[in-house]
Amino acid sequence: MSTPHNQDAPSSVARNRLIERGPGFRSGLRSLPKHLNLATFGAAIVAAIFGCTGPALVVIKGAQDGGLTPAQSASWIFGIYVFGGLISLVMALYYKQPITGAYSIPGAVLVVGALQEYTFAEMIGAYLAAGLIVLILGLTGAIRKVITWIPFPIVMAMIAGALIRFGTAVVDSLLTAPIVVGAAIVGYFLLSRFIKAIPGVLGALVFGSIAAAVTGSYGSLEGGVGLTSPELVAPAFNIGAILAVGVPLALLVIGAENTQAMGVMMAERYRPPFNAMTIISGIGGLLAPLFGGHNANIAGPMTAICSSEQAGENRDGRYVASVLNGILFCLFGVFAGVALALVTALPPELTATLAGLAMIGVLLSAFQSSFAEKRFQLGAFVALVIAMSGVTLFEISAPFWALIGGVLTSLILETNDFRVRDKTDAADMSHVPPATEEAR
Repeated sequence: MSTPHNQDAPSSVARNRLIERGPGFRSGLRSLPKHLNLATFGAAIVAAIFGCTGPALVVIKGAQDGGLTPAQSASWIFGIYVFGGLISLVMALYYKQPITGAYSIPGAVLVVGALQEYTFAEMIGAYLAAGLIVLILGLTGAIRKVITWIPFPIVMAMIAGALIRFGTAVVDSLLTAPIVVGAAIVGYFLLSRFIKAIPGVLGALVFGSIAAAVTGSYGSLEGGVGLTSPELVAPAFNIGAILAVGVPLALLVIGAENTQAMGVMMAERYRPPFNAMTIISGIGGLLAPLFGGHNANIAGPMTAICSSEQAGENRDGRYVASVLNGILFCLFGVFAGVALALVTALPPELTATLAGLAMIGVLLSAFQSSFAEKRFQLGAFVALVIAMSGVTLFEISAPFWALIGGVLTSLILETNDFRVRDKTDAADMSHVPPATEEAR
């Protein structure tokens, strides 16, 4: 695996500090114009559509069921999307890597259910506790030690299992809406085969949108144009809410979102800043609750989209997709009413298809990295199966348990693989390109 020749490459991260040093904001802004193209813009659009459709509906429906006022619901959306977007802008520009912020979708499902049992103020207290837990784990440097110790094939198998649902969703969508999804797939194939300079997902979006218009598959546009008015929310601390919501939410942020995003980026041969990603997820978990949001953190699926080949063949420039996605997320939070009306008008089958097609490269890389070597294959297989199962235990989703199951399997049945693994290479993450001279 060759070392990038670009001295300003996105893999340039100095790792001998608690908060890893990157190329810097000035470098990120300076290189931004030359990487603005159809590929980075298309990936940003796909990631934004994915993040602003189904997940937003989960939050809105949960807020309604929980008895929140329209103002509280709008403020919740403002908190998670604006701060999620700001995370993308900060991380992508400073590290010049496609690190994308949003919020935990499983976390949204978790807190929606808990709104029936605790007051909104108690939920805010639990959110703040979750953010503090994540921040402490990042500041101690524990995350980097854990991630670099876990065998790489097991991490990649977890990624493959967690993201495979995006691939199978394309098949399900094709059966449900064959004309719209079929047109999207044709658009993807045509551009991928004949116009390789334009990402296939952009072709899928155009063809699918035309087919949806012809077949009348668009939903109705409802909502008004206007700014979201965020509200500051005073927290109340309830030990029951903290244990039932705060602790599981922190584990979801770390075990599902951050770990998934880190694994995806390693599969794409980046050197993700583990501590910084965890620390900023903790900061986001402290800021978003001030406006009623359950957390803002690094997002696994959207990082996968923005770091994939669909964001451009030049890895050095894919960070721009995350920057653009961050801008779109901020706008969605500020103009939540009209934005939600527009994106939810898209057929859900088209949204699922776009996300699935964007994941193809990431899935291929994850499967190849999981079983390319003979070491840790049993652990990788167990991690793959658990992640694919989608099991949730103690309110913690499958990616976390996939890592636990895979590592335990290898510790018991593949102990020799740990012995022969070069400890120095493991610490330095030799499976990704070494840092450039700039980082050193």
